[in-house]
Amino acid sequence: MKITILTLFPQMFEGIFSESIIKHAISKGVVEIDVVNFRDFAEDKHQVVDDTPYGGGAGMVLKVDVMDKAIIQSKVVSQKSSGKERTILMTPQGKPFDQDKAHELAKLDNIVLVCGHYEGFDERIREHLVDEEISLGDFVLSGGEIPAMAIADAVVRLIPGALGKDKSAEDETFSIDGKRLLEYPQYTRPVEYKGWKVPDVLLSGNHAEIDKWRKEQAIERTKKKRPELLG
Repeated sequence: MKITILTLFPQMFEGIFSESIIKHAISKGVVEIDVVNFRDFAEDKHQVVDDTPYGGGAGMVLKVDVMDKAIIQSKVVSQKSSGKERTILMTPQGKPFDQDKAHELAKLDNIVLVCGHYEGFDERIREHLVDEEISLGDFVLSGGEIPAMAIADAVVRLIPGALGKDKSAEDETFSIDGKRLLEYPQYTRPVEYKGWKVPDVLLSGNHAEIDKWRKEQAIERTKKKRPELLG
């Protein structure tokens, strides 16, 4: 898979993509991540990417011509794939991102994540240049960089080969037995600390009973913390 991120602040991504699981996935060739400064596609000498909104109002709006060139170039570079590609706008007006969407995106060959800044986008970017809009929730950030980081991380760890054990991605919160459940409790050594003990079933060696206990705990935890996930 290739993930291309269009942003005005490419340096923001240097740390997160050079650590942990994403770094491991890149080094293994599981994923390629390209961070592109779309200011490079401005044609004037000052590299202007935004302008005042027609009709007046506060703030600056990202220009459609600049974004069009940046998105077209990103798609041209990734044309070697089978065509399973999607261009996504980071915006609080989009559909909330969740684990189901992460699984859907992980099946693609190429993803282009468009990070906005300033007051917003020229509406023609939404209407003609992207396939969908995604939000992290009902709040406003300074730009789309943090959502792009979160989406890239959530997607990369689902790509086969990204994790040490692919099974790890299957038994996590929102992905247990194909159900939207919170993850069951986890414990490690010591067996007892300050009187707090590890449940006996986890020490039994009976894997059937352990699996049963974990499923029951996942359901109970979901009922308590996120009952809306159970429908």
